Amino acid sequence: MRLPALFSVPGDALAGTAAAGARPDTRTLLAIGSSLCLYEAGMALNDWADRDVDAVERPHRPLPSGRIRPAAALTAACALTAAGLALAARAGRPALTVAAPLAATVWAYDLGVKHTPAGPVAMGAARGLDLLLGAAATTGRTARALPSAALLGTHTVAVTTVSRQEARGGSPLAPLAALATTALLTRAVTRRPGEPASGPSPATARTPAGSRTGRRHPADATAELLTAACAATYAATAARPYFHAALNPSPPLTQRAVGAGIRATIPLQAALTARSRGTAAALLITALAPLGAKFAKKVSVT
Repeated sequence: MRLPALFSVPGDALAGTAAAGARPDTRTLLAIGSSLCLYEAGMALNDWADRDVDAVERPHRPLPSGRIRPAAALTAACALTAAGLALAARAGRPALTVAAPLAATVWAYDLGVKHTPAGPVAMGAARGLDLLLGAAATTGRTARALPSAALLGTHTVAVTTVSRQEARGGSPLAPLAALATTALLTRAVTRRPGEPASGPSPATARTPAGSRTGRRHPADATAELLTAACAATYAATAARPYFHAALNPSPPLTQRAVGAGIRATIPLQAALTARSRGTAAALLITALAPLGAKFAKKVSVT
């Protein structure tokens, strides 16, 4: 079930809630519970679907080693999927409307799509839908959360692309692309809403700090500082392992890069939440990072 990776899940719903302009409530908790169930369903189903491949490449895993029966893994995947959909239904019809295609995407990925060129895109779509699940459960709407979902999904596409060669190594192109993606996402997250990609306009730059149009609410300044700090943590977590994997795309370094990419999901979620002025939720997401790192020393993330 890969417990350390589970700490990267609650931030999806919290980031979606913040992006939708709302505060977390009981329906947000239901969305988080649904996400956790569907994520773990995907973990169990993935090992069930890959048991023959793992018998050759990773014989130490639970199924090929005989510690877990294939039927038990498949049963767990089915039960967790049902539980995830049930929790989403409790949160309301909009949440179930998002959770259903999310569950379908998880199953489609594990049962075959991951072995096609569309695999990373499907995984990115699943992570983006998970963020939208939080918005749908809390507010019943998802439109305002779409940009955040796209950014988080793009990060997931990059990590998944690198992971496709973690067992046997491969080309440095995938980690290089992931490194470039990390830089672009860091810039996109820290850019103020309405600010063009090239920076503030000359007219904005000439606005006096004390003028009515240039004055900012203290909460905005706090949110910007927290966003910048979380974005910097995101870049620092992912960049160095990606760079090392690009220099030497061996299985150990590639697996380390994938693990770093998964862990970097947490500060990215926090940055997305903070830029939507969800300061308290961003701090809560940030607190999950050391817990995930602690358990990653005992259980492999990948």
